[in-house]
Amino acid sequence: MFLLDVLTIPKDDPVGFTFFVGYMAMLAASIFFFVERGRVDGKWKLSLLVSALITFIAAVHYYYMKDYYLATGENPTSLRYIDWTLTVPLMCVEFYLLTKSAGAKLGLLWKLIIASVWMLVAGYIGEAFNPPGGDTTHSVLWGVLSTVGYAYILYTAWFGEVANLAKKSGNATVVRGVRTLAWFVLVGWAIYPIGYMCMPGGWLNTAFGWSSENVDLFYNIADAINKIGFGLVVYNIAVTSEK
Repeated sequence: MFLLDVLTIPKDDPVGFTFFVGYMAMLAASIFFFVERGRVDGKWKLSLLVSALITFIAAVHYYYMKDYYLATGENPTSLRYIDWTLTVPLMCVEFYLLTKSAGAKLGLLWKLIIASVWMLVAGYIGEAFNPPGGDTTHSVLWGVLSTVGYAYILYTAWFGEVANLAKKSGNATVVRGVRTLAWFVLVGWAIYPIGYMCMPGGWLNTAFGWSSENVDLFYNIADAINKIGFGLVVYNIAVTSEK
């Protein structure tokens, strides 16, 4: 089945290509993070384990999403949101773990998790329950509600509790690492709304005719950049941070 899936990806199908590349890249990244976890200082082991879990969970979902797409040609919306519901809160956990030594409390962790789940649930309702043919009012309403959760995470990472705790840590590597992760949230996560607006009734679909193919393409690219990128930033902190 594995070889059959590879052979049935058309050479002119960028979406199928990115599904397969995403699967392999996530799997390779998870193996790398698992192996390197044994080589970093003890205080960073949990952070690197979380990075490995993020990419491993994504790799498993991409394996099934790849098969679903090849069999149906449709956007695997439910599988994708299941993946995000597991991995995006874990990405927020990284902010907590990196600033825990500076006094981060469990309250911060739960606020970040709740904001990320809110963002995903609203996005799922907007995308999965959009009426046939597309309803711009529906997609915009739930898109705006989803953005509330995103805006909270973005503010916390750039100006709020996470940013202040990173400065308080006195560790220049942690400060730079948290700021880099904040850039991922600002720029990398911004790719997802582009995909969201490509669905029927979305602004990009209505204005330019961008379709579900563009949705998958943007989502696949964003996942690879953000999940692997998050892990590499954490890994860099672990290997370069002051003891």
